[in-house]
Amino acid sequence: MKKILVIDDEEWLREMIHLALKQKGFDVIEASNGADGIEKARQELPDLILCDINMEKVDGYLTLASLRNEAPTAAIPFILMTGLADNAGMRHGMELGADDYLAKPFTTEALYAAVEARLKKSQTVRDEAERKLAHLRDNISLMMPHEMRTPLNGILSNAELLAQSASTLKTSDIAEIGKEIHDSSQRLERLIENFLVFAQLELIAADPKNVNALRIGKTDHADSLVREHATAQASHSNRAKDLSLDLADLTMPMASEYLAKVTDELVQNALKFSEPGAPVRVSLKEGFNSILLTVGDKGRGFSTDQVARIGAYIQFERKMNEQQGLGLGLTIAKRLVELHGGAFSIESKKGEGATITAKLPKTKIEPH
Repeated sequence: MKKILVIDDEEWLREMIHLALKQKGFDVIEASNGADGIEKARQELPDLILCDINMEKVDGYLTLASLRNEAPTAAIPFILMTGLADNAGMRHGMELGADDYLAKPFTTEALYAAVEARLKKSQTVRDEAERKLAHLRDNISLMMPHEMRTPLNGILSNAELLAQSASTLKTSDIAEIGKEIHDSSQRLERLIENFLVFAQLELIAADPKNVNALRIGKTDHADSLVREHATAQASHSNRAKDLSLDLADLTMPMASEYLAKVTDELVQNALKFSEPGAPVRVSLKEGFNSILLTVGDKGRGFSTDQVARIGAYIQFERKMNEQQGLGLGLTIAKRLVELHGGAFSIESKKGEGATITAKLPKTKIEPH
């Protein structure tokens, strides 16, 4: 039985809606004002909320904004009811995250149609998320054992060597074995992290509300963050002298944790596929109504086929021997840029290096 919360300060209207919805088999909860409605929404976690706009103290807009800012209630379908359905008010409600409007006075048929449409859409979103999750489970269960084998072998073989021969090994040999165990552990940690990050991004992509929430973030003085992460990656690879930075002081329309991830993956890729001594260039600049983060190298480059294969579902489903060297890093960076309404491009010739550009719009782009 679907649970519906009705928030309205007019008792007669609440009772009318209650009776109408009960006849359709819904479980109905009532709240006489916005503050009470917020508390009941938190406690009951209804499947849908019907809320009047014009209420004293905490009106419908404040109620909506409050619930959209809390994770447990953020995705609950929300219908605003009003007798003054002007364009400005409707626009304001939609910007706050309302799913629909119901203009007063309304018939029971209109009430049923609005409620059933919102519940159906919500169920469709949940079904799609479940489908994606099941797909990810299947693919990850097939791929992770294979991808984990290389770093695990490094850990296990070196640990076994230490356990069996520690008394006969030189201090320098023990230090070298310890370093190999540490490096393999870091590769394994990054692999698991990337699988989890990609799974999270695919679930976010299944719901437009989650995509909107993702796009709210921004990073002021993005040059500082890009410099910090690019420098850290170069230092970790003992290639600090190869790094060249040309960074403008800009605000990036992406939360700092996501910008850091994109920067790490692009710079790490450039360092991985180019030789020590070869330059790696990182730039952050303003384009036409856009901001461009570009990383270029003079390494082995990508073939046309490899560029086309930078997509996780394609990658997951290819045979094992076709995937060597094509990790999830670039796919995650590409997915993050696309979820923010941007574009991800690769210019490369095999043996001549690659230039990868993450282009993000200055203005907010609504998800389709």
